[in-house]
Amino acid sequence: MSSSPEATKSPQPHFGGAWFLSLFAAEEIPAAIVTYVALLMLLQLGLAPAKATFFSALLFVPWVLKTFMRSWVSRVGHLRLVLHLVEVLLIISLVLLALSFGVVNVKWMNGSSLVFSALLLVSLLCAWHEVAARMYYERMLRPVVQRLFTVPRLVCSQVSVIFTYGALIFLVGTLEVYFRQIRYSWSVGCYVTAGILLIFAFLHLGILPNRQQTADNRQQAVSDSTTSSRSSFVRSPLSVLVLFLLLLPQALMFHARVLYLYDTHAHGGLQCTIQEIGFAQGTVGVIAFSIGIALGRLFIIRHTLQRLFWPMALSLVLSPFVYLGMTFWPPQTLPALCCCTMSAQFLFGLGLSVCRLPISTISGPRYRNTINMLQIPLVSAAMIVPMALSGWLVEQLGYNTYFLVNALSAPVSLLGIYLLRRR
Repeated sequence: MSSSPEATKSPQPHFGGAWFLSLFAAEEIPAAIVTYVALLMLLQLGLAPAKATFFSALLFVPWVLKTFMRSWVSRVGHLRLVLHLVEVLLIISLVLLALSFGVVNVKWMNGSSLVFSALLLVSLLCAWHEVAARMYYERMLRPVVQRLFTVPRLVCSQVSVIFTYGALIFLVGTLEVYFRQIRYSWSVGCYVTAGILLIFAFLHLGILPNRQQTADNRQQAVSDSTTSSRSSFVRSPLSVLVLFLLLLPQALMFHARVLYLYDTHAHGGLQCTIQEIGFAQGTVGVIAFSIGIALGRLFIIRHTLQRLFWPMALSLVLSPFVYLGMTFWPPQTLPALCCCTMSAQFLFGLGLSVCRLPISTISGPRYRNTINMLQIPLVSAAMIVPMALSGWLVEQLGYNTYFLVNALSAPVSLLGIYLLRRR
């Protein structure tokens, strides 16, 4: 049965683009907690670097499974209702995370394990929300309108990351100084985050458009998504290896850089306060990362990704050299630290778009529209194992030797990519 013209017509956005920008801004707040802030939480609870990085890497597992969530969400339908439900569950999970900081030990679980379990729940719900949000705006906005919102969406997302990774950590650090209670400070920070997400949830009740796709379209979406997700991961093993090599230096550095900033002078770290980490990494670093992404996309628009592959790949793997230099010449002031983190994050953002080339090969010409859907799962899968092992390697090698090995992995990765691309 063919759909009526009214049913298939793409609706215009309500309140301009407010609902779309608000949806993705709200999503990044809890996502930034499990991506960036969780490691500091676990370190401050007393976990050793090896355990802290291992548990923090496990929080990326739901993002690897995001592609397979898509077909399930498609079968459920009623995307607006799903978004409201997941936002309520996210608020509850953040409250549970706040409560878990008050539990030191119970009969069957210690306090750190309880915090990790709550973080894993938040990560799962964030991945679920991201899938539903992307599917929702793909159905509610025409492709032309979607392209118009690409830059505003990136800006809103990064502002939310700055709020969570910058302002939230600064708040928690200030509370730690004032109350001298680490668990209580993190608990208050999670309550504040839950309250802000509650405001977004109430806002979305009023501004999200209330029109669903037809059953025929929904069934077709299920079929396309299921086919692409099953076939994409087995299409090109060489492209998967290229993606892994591209991200290997960054994956080794992702958690190790926080360990280096946070660890004491006695262990070779910089012994920064979490306020300094939040400002240098979560504010200055995120802004530099966003500028790098924007410039990288601009270069791709003006030139082809094939022509820019090697310059962007070089930019992607150069960041570890910044931290290697910091181990030899530690920054003595906050502005110097910010300059270092800004350089590393800018290089990361500038080169990150190069990952779209192996992902497009994995996706294949038949599923070009799945590149965005596959990017986060594939990037997360490529980075999990090096991130999980980074803390243990730091404990075995020390920061100076570790970042030297991390930096040397860059030319090895580029050589491996060169050989693979010649095959």
